[in-house]
Amino acid sequence: MNKIKKSKQRDAILNFLVSRKDHPTAKTIYEAVRRTNPHISLGTVYRNLALLEELGHIIRIPCVDDCEHYDSNTAPHYHFVCKCCKCVSDLEMPSLHFAEDLAAYLFDGTITGHQLTFYGLCKNCKEKNIDFSQKND
Repeated sequence: MNKIKKSKQRDAILNFLVSRKDHPTAKTIYEAVRRTNPHISLGTVYRNLALLEELGHIIRIPCVDDCEHYDSNTAPHYHFVCKCCKCVSDLEMPSLHFAEDLAAYLFDGTITGHQLTFYGLCKNCKEKNIDFSQKND
């Protein structure tokens, strides 16, 4: 693989992600980075996010809002997505590494990792007594 050239725009995207714990979308990242890099395009943000993911510097989290969210914490951990307000947060819990062992046992291939996301109502939406039982997607 060719050596990747250093990029101020890529560094700005990664620095923004490292400073956040709320797993922003590409659009949120674009709007924030554009404040200090006014010539950056949304396409450049998407291309750099894909490259950063490929290099293992970030992870991409597909969500129920049809947007992908991004996380600079690449250590094994789990996420929670609120089906009402669409917030994404880290879920602090012990590793379920046995799930990889089970998958490897049952799968005629090679398991290299897993990503697990839990869905429901966050504390704020739950406290607002939002009835989300009618929406089971």
